[in-house]
Amino acid sequence: MSDANDPGLLTPAQAALLVDQYELTMSASYLRRGLDQPATFELFARKLPPHRHWALAAGLGPTLRIVSELRFGTAELDYLAGLGFDDGFLDYLRGFRFTGDIDAVPEGTIVFANEPLLRVTATRVQAQLLETILLNQVNFQTMIATKAARVVLAAGGGEVGAGDRVLDFSPRRDHGIDAAMKVARSCAVAGVRGTSNVAAAMRFGLRPVGTMAHSYVMSFPTELEAFKAFLADQPQNAVLLVDTYDTREGVLNAIRASEETGVKLLGIRIDSGDLLALSREARALLDGAGMTETRIAVSGDLEEHRIAELVAAGAPIDLWGVGTELGTSRDAPVFNGVYKLVADWDAESGEWRGVAKRSAGKATVGGAKQVFRERSGGVMARDVIGRADEQLPGERLIVPVMRGGEIVHSESLDEISARASEQLGALPERLRRGGEDAEPYPVSYSEGLLRAQDAAGG
Repeated sequence: MSDANDPGLLTPAQAALLVDQYELTMSASYLRRGLDQPATFELFARKLPPHRHWALAAGLGPTLRIVSELRFGTAELDYLAGLGFDDGFLDYLRGFRFTGDIDAVPEGTIVFANEPLLRVTATRVQAQLLETILLNQVNFQTMIATKAARVVLAAGGGEVGAGDRVLDFSPRRDHGIDAAMKVARSCAVAGVRGTSNVAAAMRFGLRPVGTMAHSYVMSFPTELEAFKAFLADQPQNAVLLVDTYDTREGVLNAIRASEETGVKLLGIRIDSGDLLALSREARALLDGAGMTETRIAVSGDLEEHRIAELVAAGAPIDLWGVGTELGTSRDAPVFNGVYKLVADWDAESGEWRGVAKRSAGKATVGGAKQVFRERSGGVMARDVIGRADEQLPGERLIVPVMRGGEIVHSESLDEISARASEQLGALPERLRRGGEDAEPYPVSYSEGLLRAQDAAGG
């Protein structure tokens, strides 16, 4: 029965129908015509979004969990029967379990255009039915992790290690409940471990952050009374929002409230106005009152370019609360990864056969691939996309993550964010600092891969 007010959270059985209908119609035809032999698909982006020189891979862990649990339940099968799918295909779906292999770059790895983030090798139907769920999960989370990483680098003046200074304030602007949870996790991949999303803090072991809104201040006769009440009630969370009326007076009232209540003022937050001038004035007032350890947090339509400007100007800002821009990646809201067939198993020869599209603007390179990354002095120097079975210089980025339908690669957020920090630190400086005209990072195809493509007529 349809429900117009369904909250949208899916069980594993319901998630099995998170497919585009053509995946079902093609799969039914594959089965009918005996085309369910092994095949390999790869997920990659032909080009990166505008203003992006690199991307930070994210979403693999949750995606593997979804894939391992996909099932077609009775209600879903009855619905498909009503769409006209035949009994043979429905019987196949009734017993569906993903039993194939997945290889991928681990979360927290820097990737570039045309580099596979993920490779699926399975029967054609199994691999085809994963298309939408993989793209839905990996594209979105990679987009958000990339944005978060850019913000973290900006907060650090182009250097790594500033994740603790960035706070995820995004859930009220995120595109739904699931998005808010995935945003918090993806931000954590990039090193942002503080979030206003309490549900995400609980689920992922993050730090819940937040103090008060302007409505709290306006609920009292005076700002000073509001501050004194809050400090008395929340001494462990003594951070005051000082720009409800006049920011300078707000800072003075925060100082006075702390002195009159005896509660140490841990921080103030400024949510509007000229953040450079106001933060400098606030720092001077706080230091003049002997509150040199009181931190200054700012928020209000922040993004990496504005943060970088303030950091470069020497703004005495300790914490950056980033909301809309972080949770929606507003300047580049789509990571347009695609999922393409790249190899078929040839039963007659007993060998894999690379396949590729030739259409203008959407051509692909056939064959299962590996990415080889070389460094110079610890800095990323170049990537080569080669055949999966090649032996080339450099680190092999794509690793086994699922074998026979079982997850074989599992990491904690601490491990993932540590990798991301190392990867961001290894980026050439021109790419870390985000200049729009920075020289692109060199990525090429190996001679072996191109020869195989030519031999296949690609």
